[in-house]
Amino acid sequence: MKLRNTHDSLLSFLGGASWAFAIAGTWVTFQSFLFLGVVTAFLFAFLFLFIALFSIVVLENLSLSRDRHNESLKQTVLLTEIRDALAADASQPRE
Repeated sequence: MKLRNTHDSLLSFLGGASWAFAIAGTWVTFQSFLFLGVVTAFLFAFLFLFIALFSIVVLENLSLSRDRHNESLKQTVLLTEIRDALAADASQPRE
């Protein structure tokens, strides 16, 4: 089972909140600018959605970077164990 720390939980929460903000904010933006016309409302809603989706991409990138870092740490530990085992095996005299 994968243990989650505070950083992972925070990134997950912010990702969900960003999706909710993108969906609800796009609707509110569309409704707010509807008095200027449908085309203008769509334009502003699309602009808002573009900015909100950019924040989602940034958060997902942070999460992937964190996962990559954790995997690198695991691989470093394994490679260190392999190196130590090979060094201990090479230092033993052979008959």
